[in-house]
Amino acid sequence: MIGTKRVRFQPMAEGASVTQLELFFDLVLVFAFTMVTALAAGDTSAENIVRALLVLAVMWWVWIAYAWVGNVVRADEGITRIAMFFAMGGAFLAALTIPEAFDDLDGGWFGPLVFAIAYLLVRLVHLWVFLLASAEDAQLRGQVVRWGLGSIAIGTTLLVIAAMTDGAVQIGLWLAAIVGDMLWTMFAGEDWRLNSATHFAERHGLIIIVALGESIVSIGIGVAGLPISWPIALASMLGLAVSGLLWWAYFDVAALSVEHELKRAEGERQIKIARNCYTYWHFPMVVGIIALSLGLKKVLYYVGDSSHHTLTDALYGIPLYALYGGVVSYLLALVGFKHYATRMVSVQRVVAAVVLLALTPLACALPALASLAILFVALGGLILWETIRYARPRDEIRHGAHAE
Repeated sequence: MIGTKRVRFQPMAEGASVTQLELFFDLVLVFAFTMVTALAAGDTSAENIVRALLVLAVMWWVWIAYAWVGNVVRADEGITRIAMFFAMGGAFLAALTIPEAFDDLDGGWFGPLVFAIAYLLVRLVHLWVFLLASAEDAQLRGQVVRWGLGSIAIGTTLLVIAAMTDGAVQIGLWLAAIVGDMLWTMFAGEDWRLNSATHFAERHGLIIIVALGESIVSIGIGVAGLPISWPIALASMLGLAVSGLLWWAYFDVAALSVEHELKRAEGERQIKIARNCYTYWHFPMVVGIIALSLGLKKVLYYVGDSSHHTLTDALYGIPLYALYGGVVSYLLALVGFKHYATRMVSVQRVVAAVVLLALTPLACALPALASLAILFVALGGLILWETIRYARPRDEIRHGAHAE
């Protein structure tokens, strides 16, 4: 019996890192993020941006589900490995269907229903693995059953029903499915297991990398097929620098501070940090990065396509709000992320977010390239000030004894 159990599941060890199969699984999210950005860029109306946000939330919930189960049992061993490949198939099918998640395209299968069923498949596989993995852990089994009954009923059933509707009713059902699922998860209890704080923190750091990768891809897509020029080169470097500064804002100190608290915490407190800091606060970070990707894509198109735009053209409307608002969302989410775990408020980041909001009307009247340059200067100033002002505590967090 012992040998059989080891073949079926291998528990995630304390201090273990992310598995290679989980990195492979993330490639589906790379594609999904690209599809969400393309969906938003194709039609920048308010309704379509809401749709893109809802799709992103569903794909985020797919990823979150497997981040949690991968912390209980190794994703690359036994039954879990097979389940991960099935889940990848369902998630990839859902990502392929993102362009018709709300409106069916002519020909082929009915897109909205395909998306909903693919998502249902992914969620059922996840629940099945969690139920098997918790067979000998009464506390975890009770949590999984309690969570699964409501989460599947709300999060997937409503999407299937939404596939048969359209307009405001459809969007309302999507919103109810996502918000209901997230609220049910919030109040379903804290009896989860966290076998490796290192794995959990690393897993979420990697999804930030994946999202930032999409912001860089969007720069390239924005000028695909256009001849290189100084405006394209300058805008590309500014866009890359903005993405790099967002990386710095997360990984330099904030991520380490919260990871240290996650490792020190025990029991219910540890589960709450894992759920609230990572499952919930990381979502507006990812939303912010994808919004930034949309803005960067439009800026590069403005400065590169001289047949439709000139260098004096201003970026305005939703693309500009996405460019600046995406960074604001990211910074404020980082503040919430760090505050919940450490009880410390990064006031300078709140100030930076307020400054960016105040600069948005000015940016609407400036050339697109200038708007991007202002964003870079504001972020660069924040990071430089933090690095100098908090040099000593920064060094302690990064290189102190507790950083081992």
